[in-house]
Amino acid sequence: MAWSPEVPYNQLPPLPPEGIDLEPKRVLKMAIEARAALATLAQASRLLPNPGVLLSSLSLLEAQASSEIENIVTTSDALFKHAEIGGGDHATKEALRYRSALFAGVEALRHRPITATTAAQICSALHGREMAVRAVPGTRIANPATQEIIYAPPEGRDLILDKLAAWERFVHADDDLDPLVRMSLAHYQFEAIHPFHDGNGRTGRVLNILMLIEAGLLDQPILYLSRSIITRKADYYRLLRAVTAEQAWTEWVLYMLDVVRESAQSTSRKIAAIRSCQDDIAARARDATPGGRDSRFLDVLFEQPYCRISTVVERCEVSRQTASTWLHALVDAGLLTDLKIGRDVVFLNRDLLQVLSRPE
Repeated sequence: MAWSPEVPYNQLPPLPPEGIDLEPKRVLKMAIEARAALATLAQASRLLPNPGVLLSSLSLLEAQASSEIENIVTTSDALFKHAEIGGGDHATKEALRYRSALFAGVEALRHRPITATTAAQICSALHGREMAVRAVPGTRIANPATQEIIYAPPEGRDLILDKLAAWERFVHADDDLDPLVRMSLAHYQFEAIHPFHDGNGRTGRVLNILMLIEAGLLDQPILYLSRSIITRKADYYRLLRAVTAEQAWTEWVLYMLDVVRESAQSTSRKIAAIRSCQDDIAARARDATPGGRDSRFLDVLFEQPYCRISTVVERCEVSRQTASTWLHALVDAGLLTDLKIGRDVVFLNRDLLQVLSRPE
């Protein structure tokens, strides 16, 4: 039966697609370039004295961008601020839950390979409540501008579970397929199955990062992948649909490989900018306060742009008076800005915020 956008795609075939060369020369060439960019990124991250600086900041930027793809829009300033002090508007809280979901997925990966259960845990963390596979029929995906139905995912809980089981087998298939090509195909398939009522896109993008970690191409979830998708968001949805309608696998895989390559290169540039900022402020902080010679204090200043006295007390094991003295010395030196937000006094590293917020 021919595919129709208004009819549930219960005949969605399993992976890999039959009769299609998944690794023609241009795909292999792009895969080599993407893997080289990932290797450069991994090496750059290992050169940082404290990789936690990257893990904290870049995971929030990925959370912001992945949420924006789904039209959940917040600013990097609001995201970093409320990551430190809590609260925030609905969009900010949604993006912060994305980071929690990403970390939950990484933690799950330490104990077992990626499974459909991993996907459910990620989606549940995104929503702050348990998310189960869709059981109620009638899910339709429409063009937000015209409300035209563009896709109807498979229906029936048992059928969806069967398709997830087949997706899981493909993710761990023992064959020679390049892991980046596998990730690209698996991402399409997960989005096409659309197993949950909401949050499938964000769940799928977390799974992309986990697949790269599981394949040994990343050590930590530091790839800032969703920003590159945003810049070509129309192509992302157009090519997903083209796979469904026309089996246009090559164009889709090339797009995803280019996103990985571009994202890895951009993230490497971001790391270089963070290191430069870190070196500059560390040198000036040493002249401004004895705390500037405490590596733990410098780590706090760079794990994200906002910090509080209580954070310095806890992390550096110093008194509240000492922590306050260190932070205010940096304010006097022009390295930090103190801000009153509600009842909280927070200290903002504006130079770091600027580095994190700008495109690379």
